[in-house]
Amino acid sequence: MANQSMGKRKTPLFKNPKIPFSLFLILADALLVALIITYVPYTKIDWDAYMSQVSGFLGGERDYSKLEGDTGPLVYPAGFLYVYSAIQFLTGAQVYPAQVLFGFLYIANLGIILLVYLKTEAVPWWALSLLCLSKRVHSIFVLRLFNDCIAMILFNASLLSLLYQKWHLGLIIFSGAVSVKMNVLLYAPPLLLLMFKAMNIYGVISALAGAAIVQILLGLPFIVSNPISYFSRAFNLGRVFIHFWSVNFKFVPEHIFVSKIFALFLLVAHLSLLAVFANYKWSKYEGGILSFIHSRMVQMKLNSAVSSSFPPKKVNEESLAFKVLRNEHIVTTMFVGNFIGILCARSLHYQFYSWYFYTIPYLLWKTSFPTFLRIILFVGVEFCWNVYPSNTFSSFLLLCIHLLILWGLWRAPPEYPYADDKSSPVEKRK
Repeated sequence: MANQSMGKRKTPLFKNPKIPFSLFLILADALLVALIITYVPYTKIDWDAYMSQVSGFLGGERDYSKLEGDTGPLVYPAGFLYVYSAIQFLTGAQVYPAQVLFGFLYIANLGIILLVYLKTEAVPWWALSLLCLSKRVHSIFVLRLFNDCIAMILFNASLLSLLYQKWHLGLIIFSGAVSVKMNVLLYAPPLLLLMFKAMNIYGVISALAGAAIVQILLGLPFIVSNPISYFSRAFNLGRVFIHFWSVNFKFVPEHIFVSKIFALFLLVAHLSLLAVFANYKWSKYEGGILSFIHSRMVQMKLNSAVSSSFPPKKVNEESLAFKVLRNEHIVTTMFVGNFIGILCARSLHYQFYSWYFYTIPYLLWKTSFPTFLRIILFVGVEFCWNVYPSNTFSSFLLLCIHLLILWGLWRAPPEYPYADDKSSPVEKRK
């Protein structure tokens, strides 16, 4: 028995090369960030506008239509104001202290995302270095101080919570991320599917209620003051971005780019791709999305029958149980769902790269592409995001690379979603 238990022990933590290599990457990148802050000139883009909007809020203004900066009206939810009010307090609205603060936030975000990667087996240890090799992402964090950085730090923290099966906590943090910038909602469709897999209907409702309460509490001062102004500004889904700044669709003529037809086409493409992946990839082992929904409805009826019957009915406990989701299934579903949204976004500005850069190595290693092609695609994406201003060639190349990655993800075999077995049904048949 002693020998058997010894044989079942896990590999010591630091014998996994990913652990010490991740610590090395954090230290090396911290040094790089310090050098960037010290020697690379800062470029003001949105910082002054952020500080003007925050100053109006701290001055007592609660009408969203009256909160503006030099780049225009405030268009972010209320969480943005609270976060940047704290940043203003800590930095005195000065750029250099804010850069130092964002340097720490960059390293904290890198640590979180490395932990997410470490909890999966998708990427080899050496490929983790790719997470530190983006010139554009370093710039977004410590040379631009964009609110996208805060939103993505919070999202990555929420994802890590999901990997620890803390769904209610994950939803609260997720809602906090949405309150800073709405792009996080691109993760909402795959997240909702995962919630129905991991929890019963009461758990889903309570988790969503917790997320809603966060939004209500943060927005309450502005909702009370002028609800129409708040919701129309903070959650405006119909904004048309300027064609000049588009990184992904610069090759599309401007009159088409700003048209409602183009927006509708991208929306239909987005929803269609989500539906196809949900049916044939994310719910493959449940028999497809419709079969999965039907099984959950049957499960709800069983739960209702058991709770309302007297004396209690005897049922198979397995039929009522919800299984724990595998980490890789959670991460893959979330990352692919967001990537589909990125692919179908009408306009990607340079700071939007932070929305999905950290997912790219994971997604590439989820394809069956050879390693050299994965590296080429990674470099290609980074190249396109560093062409300034974007042009017809760079934007078309980025779209082609995105489509190729999505095709590779489609061609990859679907993952077995549950942690109740070490092998998928496909592996069992081999």
